[in-house]
Amino acid sequence: MATFIVLLDYTDQGIRNIRDSPQRADSFNEFAEKHGARIVSQFWTIGSHDGVFIMEAPDDEVAASVLLHLGAGGNVRTTTLRAFDWVEAQELIATGG
Repeated sequence: MATFIVLLDYTDQGIRNIRDSPQRADSFNEFAEKHGARIVSQFWTIGSHDGVFIMEAPDDEVAASVLLHLGAGGNVRTTTLRAFDWVEAQELIATGG
């Protein structure tokens, strides 16, 4: 499974409906699971971004599809980072370095 770090920023709509945020997160987590992805952990944050979650998906296409669904809700904008664990990074460095 590929790992993705997703940074969240509320839209005006999302912040107006902040009280619904936990329920929206639960609904999104269920949607992700049904479509082959898994939310490993998620956090509401203060600072540069309003939240962050770590997601695993079998490939970039599944991740993109799930995240497009999230964005289409209009409550958050996302910045997504493809993450590589130590073993994956070593393999990339060995073949690309």
